[in-house]
Amino acid sequence: MTAAPRGSGATSRILSRLRPQRDPLPRDVKVMLAAAFLIALGFGLVAPVLPQFARTFGVGNTEASVIVAIFAFMRLVFAPAGGSLIGKLGERPVYVAGLLIVAGSTAACAFAQDYWQLLLFRGLGGAGSVMFTVASMALVIRLAPPESRGRVSGAYASAFLVGSVCGPIMGGLLAGFGLRVPFLAYAAALIVAAVVVQTQLSHQRRGSADAQQRAPEMNFGQALATGAYRAALTSSFANGWGTFGVRMATVPLLAAAVFGAGPEAAGLALAVFAAGNAAALTFSGRLADSMGRRPMMIAGLLVAGAATAAIGFADQLGWFLAASAVAGVGSGLFGPAQQAAVADVIGNERSGGKVLAVYQMVSDVGAIVGPIVAGLLADRLGYGWAFGVTGGVMVVAACVWLGTRETLRPAKA
Repeated sequence: MTAAPRGSGATSRILSRLRPQRDPLPRDVKVMLAAAFLIALGFGLVAPVLPQFARTFGVGNTEASVIVAIFAFMRLVFAPAGGSLIGKLGERPVYVAGLLIVAGSTAACAFAQDYWQLLLFRGLGGAGSVMFTVASMALVIRLAPPESRGRVSGAYASAFLVGSVCGPIMGGLLAGFGLRVPFLAYAAALIVAAVVVQTQLSHQRRGSADAQQRAPEMNFGQALATGAYRAALTSSFANGWGTFGVRMATVPLLAAAVFGAGPEAAGLALAVFAAGNAAALTFSGRLADSMGRRPMMIAGLLVAGAATAAIGFADQLGWFLAASAVAGVGSGLFGPAQQAAVADVIGNERSGGKVLAVYQMVSDVGAIVGPIVAGLLADRLGYGWAFGVTGGVMVVAACVWLGTRETLRPAKA
C-alpha cells in the first residue's frame, strides 16, 4: 500500500477549516455578537454628527475636535480601573455597568446646554466605554471554545463592522430630525444591549465548580513573561497607530491635499477599507484556528503595512482607493488572530481584566500618537513619509511576531 504524503494530513485539516463550519457557535457567544452589533450601530449614529453638534455652541474646529478626543483620552485614563473592576466584580457586571454609563452620558449629551456640559458628558462616556470594551473582550475569551477562538474573534469583529457601516447611514437620516436625536437613539441602543447581556447571557462560568465561583486572575507580570503577549502589545500599538489613528485622521487630509477631493473621497476610502476588512474576516478566523495565530499575524501585518505605505505615494485616486482596500484586507487577516493569541495566553479558566486593560491601552496610545506623528511628518516632509512610517511601524510589529512561538495548541485526536 502506498503511504500517504507526509503533508497530506495537515493539508486536509487546513482545507476542512476553510469550509463553512457547521457546528453552531455557543449561545452565549451569539448573545455577545448581538450586543456588539447594537453597540457599534449606536456609536455610528453619533459619529457623523458629534463635531457638528459641538459647533452649535459657537466654538471653532479645535474645540469641536476636543469633544472627539476627550472620549479617547478618558478611555485611556480609566482602562486600569476597568481591569481592576473585572477582577473584583466579574466581567458581566462591569460590561452592563459600562453600557449603562455610556447610555446615560450619551442621553445627557442630547440635553447639554453649553459646550462645557457636552465636554463633561462625553468624557464620562469614555470612562464607561473602556469598561464595557475590556469586559467584552474578557467575556469573549472566556466563552469561546479554545479550538474556535479565531472563528469567534472574526465573528465578533464582523458584528462590529456591520454595525459600524449601518450606524453612520442611520445617523445621517436621524440628523434630519435634529442633531440631538442620534444621541437619544444611541442611548436606547446601549440600553437594549445591556438588557440583552444581563438577561440572555448565561450566569454560569466555564470550568470546574471552583472556577465557576471565582476565576483566578492572571496578573500582568505573568502575561508579560510570554512572548506572544509582548508581540500582541506591539501589534496592538501598531494597529491603533495605523488603523484607528492615521486612517481616521490623516487619510481625509491626504484626499483633500493630493487629489483636491472633498469628504466624499475620504469616505469612499474608509468604505473600501471596510469592504476589504469584511472580505478577509470571512475566512481569516478559521485560518487562525487551523494554520495558527503567528502566520496570520505576520502575513496580515506585512500586507497592511505595505498597503498603508503605498497610500502615501498614490498619485491617482484609483490607486489610493485600491491601496486602502488592500490595507483593509491586511487588517482583517491579523485581527482575529491577534485576539485569539491573547485568549490563548489567558485561557478560559482565568480572568484577564488587567491584562486586557493594558492590551487596550496600548492600542489607544497608538491611536493618539500615530496621527500626531503622521501630521508632523506630513507638514514637514510630505504624506509619503507620514504613511511610509506608519506602514513601517506595522512591519516592525510583524518582525516581532517572527520571533514568537505559536500559541495554538494542536487539537486532540
